Amino acid sequence: MRLHLTTSILLISLLVSCKNENQVKPENKTSTVEQEQAPKFQNKGHELVFNMVQNVGNYEKLSQLKDVVYTYTYQTPDGKTDSSTEKYIFDGELSYGAYNTHERTLANLEGVIEQGYDGNAYWLKHNGDVLTNEDYLKRVAFNRPTNFYWFTMFQKLLDPGVNYEFIEEKTIDSKTYDVVKVSFDSKNDKPTDIYQLYINKDTNLVDQFLFTVADFGKMETPNLMVLDYEEVDGLLMPTKRKYKLSTWNADVDDKPWIIVSWTNIKFNTNLTKDDFKK
Repeated sequence: MRLHLTTSILLISLLVSCKNENQVKPENKTSTVEQEQAPKFQNKGHELVFNMVQNVGNYEKLSQLKDVVYTYTYQTPDGKTDSSTEKYIFDGELSYGAYNTHERTLANLEGVIEQGYDGNAYWLKHNGDVLTNEDYLKRVAFNRPTNFYWFTMFQKLLDPGVNYEFIEEKTIDSKTYDVVKVSFDSKNDKPTDIYQLYINKDTNLVDQFLFTVADFGKMETPNLMVLDYEEVDGLLMPTKRKYKLSTWNADVDDKPWIIVSWTNIKFNTNLTKDDFKK
């Protein structure tokens, strides 16, 4: 994967790219150490993205930290909130989320819900009891790879099958950006997502990016994601995010933003595969 209304339903859908809604192991999109060696660049856009990834911390550096635990919070303009404790092992992309607040995700279930991907299958618990509802498990199969992907998005922009195009140099609010279009190889002629990165020439960070949602037919109108960073264990993490509908010129209206945050990030916590079993 190389990341992405009725408002409350499609907003979760917007935070994804390259997901699998079936209860099967997702396509292997784990980045490898090989991608981090300076490649033969496709073009200028590729080189700009490569250098940006080295700046924030490449996948080799991320994978050396082995695992992560953090708090994920997602709030829509109507005030509905999801808050989960997320746990990932990078090798194999194992993923777990415990939702103490889930006003948007399976809101009909009261109490704690736990979601997991153990490397082979997805599972769901409600107040400690295993649930087998097919529709619920489809939601888990959406959330687990989605949340993992957004946490590792920049590193994954160097995966095989990613295409790059330098668009222009552009000044916004006195800041100068290299604008790079990122797209992905298609399988079975299915549409794929498009990202448009705004790489700050002074900081070599992506201050914002446009993204589409091909799986939901949202290709004409992108969303604009704006990022703020925090350094954690030598990595620059985009821990504060906000996004909403935009134009391809990155113009937005005065409607409220969707707010996403990652807090209490702790790497290398000695998680094991047993922590991801139901």
